[in-house]
Amino acid sequence: MFTFGAGVMIATPTLDAQGNAIATTSQSPVQFGILQEVGVDMEWDDKMLYGANQFPVDVGRGKGKLTLKAKFAQINAELYNSVLFGQTLVSGYAAVYNDLTGTAVPGTAGSTGGTVTVVPPATGVFEKDLGVTDASAVPYTRVASNPTGGQYTVNSTGTYGFGPQSNGSTVFVNYAYTNASNPAAAKKTTVVNLPMGYAPFFQVDLMAKKNGNTLYWRFPQVMATKLSQGFKNDDYTIPDMDMTAFADSSGNIVYNWASN
Repeated sequence: MFTFGAGVMIATPTLDAQGNAIATTSQSPVQFGILQEVGVDMEWDDKMLYGANQFPVDVGRGKGKLTLKAKFAQINAELYNSVLFGQTLVSGYAAVYNDLTGTAVPGTAGSTGGTVTVVPPATGVFEKDLGVTDASAVPYTRVASNPTGGQYTVNSTGTYGFGPQSNGSTVFVNYAYTNASNPAAAKKTTVVNLPMGYAPFFQVDLMAKKNGNTLYWRFPQVMATKLSQGFKNDDYTIPDMDMTAFADSSGNIVYNWASN
């Protein structure tokens, strides 16, 4: 038989980061979306028995290791929480507004300093100031009150105050905002610093096929060990995850089905 392509890979959470069993009704299996590449590596130590001659007279298999690697393009909060964090996932959305158009500070030079009130997209709510620059990308300095040239103030609702020296100038205001309802599917994970040894466990189902033939692997107990994410100026982000498979409570490491 032959297989072709990366196949399909699905994680089913079994234990959260505290070691609590996850009910099938509380958390669903999650697919590694737009799978790019999967690696399955099995390796063992070998123990060699030597006599007087150069080559061993017997070889024994020692410790074994089974690792998985997956590259996938679809970033999913459910997947990350299921396989990396195993903590609390709630509804929530936050984003950064990166100001690329700028706003002119109202008023004329020499008068009272003007204000600019930001309006987050899609009825969002201002959450945190992330800085102000001028038209030459020179940053303004945030002060508590009475700003002068090159300075600004900001309150909890997103109203920025400037000194009279900035009136008429274009400023670029960056900030973070939240939105309780848009998009409705957005999720938030707060990752708590857990004791050593705590991690979520999950099952992995991996299948590849060609011309009606299938190769199907099931790893009943898996733990994620590494996540890499590269952000490029002219390409997609492709998360790269490493995992280790080990024995479940029945002593099983992997199940394998293959077409003849």
